[in-house]
Amino acid sequence: MEKNKEQKGKLKAGQKEDSHTSCGCRFPLLIALLQLILSISIVVVAFLMTGISSYLLTRETPHWAGIIVCLVSLLGFYLYCITYLPDERTSMQFIAKLVYFLLCAIGLVICVLAVAFAGHHYSQINNFTCEPKGEMESCVCKLDPMDPIARTFEYRDVKDCSTITTTLKLYFLLQIALNLTLAIVCLIGCFVMWKHRYQVFFVGLQLNSANEQKQQKV
Repeated sequence: MEKNKEQKGKLKAGQKEDSHTSCGCRFPLLIALLQLILSISIVVVAFLMTGISSYLLTRETPHWAGIIVCLVSLLGFYLYCITYLPDERTSMQFIAKLVYFLLCAIGLVICVLAVAFAGHHYSQINNFTCEPKGEMESCVCKLDPMDPIARTFEYRDVKDCSTITTTLKLYFLLQIALNLTLAIVCLIGCFVMWKHRYQVFFVGLQLNSANEQKQQKV
């Protein structure tokens, strides 16, 4: 009898541990932690970019993407703190998981937009020819210096024009890498939420849960 009780206790403990794991990792702690780290990194790099030139467009400094996904990660930490069950037992738990799924999807779209903006500007910087403008601390860059009607870009508060084609270019490359990685993490978050078939995303029959209930009754 004592051995049977010990085995039952171990099974219950194992079931509790498994309920907090997904694909070999504790969910949603790992995903939320990655979202938090990457989003903070994006915000830091964005503010470093504004330090080079405060006249950069908002779309070129995607701190907005990092801030939004940072809020999503906080909801992920909340989901980790509450009881994690494959089947929702409370409306609050279901609403939190549904909102987390939707926010991960929105974060995915936002990060893809940030990658597109950063990639576009990065491709332009590769063809820039920059030179200082007058006595003011500004730098004028052209895509084609031989074309008099070519599009020009003016970066104010820039003392050295070489920072545009070197440092700022590196920051855009970092933004592409960070936002692309964060988009993948958000996609994984959406997949894991769908994988556990949360009510409105329910697919198929839960044969495993039915068999477990029969075994418990026996």
